[in-house]
Amino acid sequence: MLELDVDRGDGRFQRRAVDEVDRRMLTELSKDGRLSMRALAERVHVSRAGCYTRFERLRREGVITGFVAVIDPRRVGPTVSAHVYVKISQHSWKDVRRALKLIPEVEHGALVSGEYDLVLFVRTRDADSLRELVLDRLQTMADILSTHTILVFDEL
Repeated sequence: MLELDVDRGDGRFQRRAVDEVDRRMLTELSKDGRLSMRALAERVHVSRAGCYTRFERLRREGVITGFVAVIDPRRVGPTVSAHVYVKISQHSWKDVRRALKLIPEVEHGALVSGEYDLVLFVRTRDADSLRELVLDRLQTMADILSTHTILVFDEL
């Protein structure tokens, strides 16, 4: 049985078991967040009322945090993607994280182990914009020691 940490509402978390029905609901919703309660209930083989009750509990507990539209960025916006590996000053990750959140081109970031401290996934409109982002904005930040950029040719 899968377990997860659920928000108790007071800033603390409590471990709770997730049964097979909850897991199937989460799987179906991750595939299509626009499913009606009726369709979701049918797919996971529970009553509509039971499905709605479980759904509301999962939302209340912070397991389901929202719904988004998945947009193909190549069709509407930036066309150059890259992974930027970043070395930062020791104990500075919170300050760097705060600064990176203000940069719209940074689509995703992760604190990692190994040779680098952070891995960023960035999207820019062209190569010049990528160069400006890395050389003029990232490498000039006080706590960033070095970067290594890998261009993405295609996304799987």
